[in-house]
Amino acid sequence: MTRVHAHDELIPPSRWQARAVLLLGTLIFFAFGYSFLSLPAVAPSLLNYPPWHVTPSTLGILGSATALGQVIGAFMGSGLSDIYGRRACIAVSVGWCSGCMLFTGLASSLIAFGIGRFLLGIGLGILLPLVSTLVVDWSRLGRRSLYCGVALSAIQLGGLAAISASHIFLAGREFHWVFLVGVLPILLVPVCWTLIPVAEPSEASLPDRATRRNSQVVSSEWWGLFEPGWPVSSILFCIASFIGLLLIFGASSWLPTLMVHAGYDQHSTFEFVLAFYFGAAGITLIFSMIADWVPIKLCVFTLFLCAAVAMHTLTMHEGHLVMVGTVALYGGGVVGAQSVIISYVARYYPYQMRNTALSFVVGIGYCGSVIGPTYLSFLDGLKSDPAIGFRSFVALAMVGAVAIFSIPRGGLNGP
Repeated sequence: MTRVHAHDELIPPSRWQARAVLLLGTLIFFAFGYSFLSLPAVAPSLLNYPPWHVTPSTLGILGSATALGQVIGAFMGSGLSDIYGRRACIAVSVGWCSGCMLFTGLASSLIAFGIGRFLLGIGLGILLPLVSTLVVDWSRLGRRSLYCGVALSAIQLGGLAAISASHIFLAGREFHWVFLVGVLPILLVPVCWTLIPVAEPSEASLPDRATRRNSQVVSSEWWGLFEPGWPVSSILFCIASFIGLLLIFGASSWLPTLMVHAGYDQHSTFEFVLAFYFGAAGITLIFSMIADWVPIKLCVFTLFLCAAVAMHTLTMHEGHLVMVGTVALYGGGVVGAQSVIISYVARYYPYQMRNTALSFVVGIGYCGSVIGPTYLSFLDGLKSDPAIGFRSFVALAMVGAVAIFSIPRGGLNGP
């Protein structure tokens, strides 16, 4: 096969192309969020669907199957883009995800449904690092975190769309319709082929404040991440990403359960879920903007601390509005931390390694998402003391904060 190296050709940046890529990336991530979060959105309907006899444990397995597919897809993405080019991989992956949503929506058995979610995960795993790299490459120097954050925040908006579809627009219909609506992003395939340039802008090769200027690029393959000058940073990024995604998946799977065990009714729990997603989208945008002006390491560290403080506060049973705000802060902390980690990785490594680094770090991080849905089930005493579940998230957030703070400085003037 002929290997396609997009880095071999750099073209002058075009402002309209940069904006078009940002818009396209935002739309892709919106569809990403809808597809991925459609499962938790229809979880109550699945539990009440007699033919399949779904249990909470089954939902955890389905969530882990999707995450396992994402692990495989993330590791595949870098190699496929080197062979076929980034444009082809993104366009095909968008079509793949739409096809998987159609397959899942038409599934007549639980096994077929699970296979559809696993295959969907592969497509989603390919898309996240490739689209993030695309957006960063076409971002203006000094705005890379902001552009990446704007695109990634659309994932939470897509999740809100899935929740809205399951609770409002498709009320009274079977859950299959939520997945069939997810076929619509197939319309983005020709748009991807038209708007994604084959070459990269010349600004993609320019280092910013977070790039390690003095480290030599040995290889653009994954093993280059562990050559002299890079292994400590690569390992710490993987640890932080692993914890970030474990916290996100663990919270999205277990937060409603923890709140019910803590004494809140189902209506309040739904409010907490909405607060989680709104907080995630809003705080991600705010800190992505700040990350272009202050050391990005400090932003991720602060977000992990916010998540730890918020989860600790949830054990204190304050007033309802305070608790809703606390859940929003937790959502912003864990999702914001993971989103800014993605832009941090993209900015930290030279452009020759950017795609490989993101694919590898996100792939390791998705291993945390496999564990997340079943994480709390291993904790003894959870049912008798819900605070154990909250405190376990606090400890993990602190480990993530320490890992990200320990990453070596990016350069003489970098974070």
